[in-house]
Amino acid sequence: MTATALIDVSILVNTFEKPRHLALVLESIALQRADCRLEVIVSDDGSTADTAAVVAAFAAHASFPVRFTTQPHDGFRLARVRNAAARLAHGDYLLFLDGDCIVPPHHVAAHLARRRQGTALLGYCARLSRARSELLVPENLPHADLPALVPHAEQRALARRWRKAWWHAALRHPTKPRLAGGDFGVWRHDFARVNGFDERFVGWGQEDDDLGLRLRAAGVRLESILDATCSLHVWHPTDPSAAVRWRDGPNVAYFERRGRLTACRRGLVERPAASLRWGLSDDLTATPLGRAAARLLAGCPRAASHEPCEIELVIRPGEGVFHREAECRLLIIEDAARAEPAVRRRADRVACVPSGDAAALEAVLADAG
Repeated sequence: MTATALIDVSILVNTFEKPRHLALVLESIALQRADCRLEVIVSDDGSTADTAAVVAAFAAHASFPVRFTTQPHDGFRLARVRNAAARLAHGDYLLFLDGDCIVPPHHVAAHLARRRQGTALLGYCARLSRARSELLVPENLPHADLPALVPHAEQRALARRWRKAWWHAALRHPTKPRLAGGDFGVWRHDFARVNGFDERFVGWGQEDDDLGLRLRAAGVRLESILDATCSLHVWHPTDPSAAVRWRDGPNVAYFERRGRLTACRRGLVERPAASLRWGLSDDLTATPLGRAAARLLAGCPRAASHEPCEIELVIRPGEGVFHREAECRLLIIEDAARAEPAVRRRADRVACVPSGDAAALEAVLADAG
């Protein structure tokens, strides 16, 4: 990402097998009335050739740079798709958008007017009816009054959502308002600070909730922009991989784990164990298991005994205890070694490693957080 790119806003559109919807989204972006330098990056999860053709046709007449990236389709990998777009972005501000959500002409301008450092702006979509969605064609969007297409029930729902978001933000609620990944804006440096979306989320759901929590942990304030703009979801049949209820999603258990790192391990970049800031006990090398861990973590950033860290490591057998501020407290127990109940309770994760199994130990260190 070069300083000479001179891009103010990167609009990152994710898509999969919806070329008609994507054509509508791209046309709605072309109609933006915003005094800024735009670029659009379409990130695809392995669609057929129609998607690439839609992007190429749009890029041929667009007044701003348009790029396309794709990957082989291997299940639902939305976190990876969104990160792929972000890696190509030149803009200071990233505006994420689902490839089935068109935006009104003032959408980008609303973000530009509201954005400020240390804040991410949360949007959401109003769901268009099937009948109205099927009437939409890219050629007619310049003449369409998009906000007027939103059903009254959807308008009321968005108004309620904005009021709740305002109240939660005013109260400094620790988890609300939640981030919906299909329509939000964030500064690129804030997104990079948390290492983007966590690509360990595979399958439908929770990758955006996770990003919101990690942005908060990094000190980013999340505020709704629904009083100024929203996107419009163009109807399509429900994806068969989508869970009916949030709690039924395949990623819920991983999302609700303890010991979440602010900068995820597998995001914009891979973060090996040796790149993390560890809190290691003074007696680490007193046991064979501890010495093996020390070798694997040789050269890693190490916090002093009074300093915070990303992962604090305690090993049994051993005498170390959890005693510092840490994002993740990892307790590793060799075979049937005894770990005191107090130490277990403080641990975010407990892993048992067979004696002398260096590969198992390395796998635990590589997966922590």
